[in-house]
Amino acid sequence: MGKAVAVYWVNTFTRIRDEERLGLYVERAGPAMLAGGGRFLARGEPLVVLEGQSALRTTIIEFPDLDAAVAAYHSEAYQEALRILGDAATREIRVIAAAPPPST
Repeated sequence: MGKAVAVYWVNTFTRIRDEERLGLYVERAGPAMLAGGGRFLARGEPLVVLEGQSALRTTIIEFPDLDAAVAAYHSEAYQEALRILGDAATREIRVIAAAPPPST
């Protein structure tokens, strides 16, 4: 068996239609991610946009492995947060593997 590789959940909002429902989503989604083993590395609006159009909210969450990230997404607590968010925002979610350590 190989060693589990940390992964990063990158959630980028591309459109926000309802700030109030987004706020309710954030209140529920954060605890759901923490309960699923996630650790918030960054969240909020960009300080500067160097390329692209969107200057909306982005969140980066570290998970110990892919299974934990997928389980957090499918958890009842996160699904409830998604029901609250509904069509209030459009976003893209990607889960990527941590870069391998530099070879010495």
